[in-house]
Amino acid sequence: MHHEQSQAAQAVQAVLEGATLSAALTSVDTGAIGRGRALVQELAYGTLRHWGTLRAIADRLATRPLADAPVRALVAVALYQIAHTRAPAYAVVDRAVEAIALLGHRAARGLVNALLRRYLRERAVIDAEVLRDPVARWSHQRWWIDLVMHDHPAHWQAILAAGNARPPLALRVNLRQTTREALLATFAAAGIEAGARGDAGIIVETPQPVTELPGYTEGAFAVQDLGAQLAAPLLDLSDGMRVLDACAAPGGKTTHLLERADVDLIALDADDARLARVRENLARLAHAQRRVRVVRGDAGDPAPWWDGQPFDRILADVPCSASGVVRRHPDGKWLRRASDVVAFAQQQDRILEAAWPLLAPAGKLLYATCSVFDAENEARIRAFTERHPDALRETLTFPAFAAHAGGQLLPSPETAGHNQDGFYYALLRKA
Repeated sequence: MHHEQSQAAQAVQAVLEGATLSAALTSVDTGAIGRGRALVQELAYGTLRHWGTLRAIADRLATRPLADAPVRALVAVALYQIAHTRAPAYAVVDRAVEAIALLGHRAARGLVNALLRRYLRERAVIDAEVLRDPVARWSHQRWWIDLVMHDHPAHWQAILAAGNARPPLALRVNLRQTTREALLATFAAAGIEAGARGDAGIIVETPQPVTELPGYTEGAFAVQDLGAQLAAPLLDLSDGMRVLDACAAPGGKTTHLLERADVDLIALDADDARLARVRENLARLAHAQRRVRVVRGDAGDPAPWWDGQPFDRILADVPCSASGVVRRHPDGKWLRRASDVVAFAQQQDRILEAAWPLLAPAGKLLYATCSVFDAENEARIRAFTERHPDALRETLTFPAFAAHAGGQLLPSPETAGHNQDGFYYALLRKA
């Protein structure tokens, strides 16, 4: 366990210094496979989900705030294990003492032991004290908390709490290849507990490597959050339509569009590396031979790639803060800055302005983000429709099981029947 603790602490420290969590985990030379690698990921993800709380506790335990970043990160990892896993508390402490030595801080062994054992003795009192601070209570940056409170006065606590929850492993059945009933039967035969959700979704009750699930190689399903699965149905596709997926990578919504109707689709993205993922998903799900073209290009600058033929439907799943999916990407809670929201809003406006002339009369554009911030969502659409009288808002009809406030899908608690991330949708029709 101490090897995994030290590696998770290195990854956490790297994120706090500016790296993404995926890059941090890649850079950590774990030497671990199987359960060891899974434990490193569990500890790193969990610690970052609860970093605001864990950091406050670590600093409260010390006589003065911990200035040594590796020690603070390692103590936080151990605190996460004590509070959120089934690992025996005293075993966690003993292994953490060994782990700090692996990090090259042998002199800090006594300090780590003292801090963690004090927490075991005084846990209730310390928890009560630190949770008076909003950042410790909600484990998000203060500007983030304030913005969610402002934008969602009726739901802010639930949204912040959902950002600290474990996300489910959500799949979308490829109905071009199989049925949900058949795939669930295959899972059951393999001893995999799973249940139907939404129209074509499945939740795997015990998350596991998706590539090891039966049917993955054969393209029987895609990995896609239940909230994201609502995008393609909202576009109301028909066979023969010309469709643009304006920010397509990694291809989850692209493949869903192709499963819904026989359309002529352009999957556009500005990033070559991310377009490779689109091609991989198209091939695995057996869509590569259909009427789809994968194009490298900037959705905000159509001139180099557009052929002048208008689109009947456009999906503008624009770059955003990803504030609605932080339970899956907890590094975002600590890497984002308030100024990023302003920058994303400018980029979103640019894409909307560029995409609108490409839409045919009576065509529909679906604006989508995985954000819960109004500045990226309702404020963008409100400003756009004020500038464009020919942009008419269509009424969105979400399934009864999807919790939402207007076009904002609300991120769900772990116990929700339809456990979705936070997304925003607005559907515009050109007059």
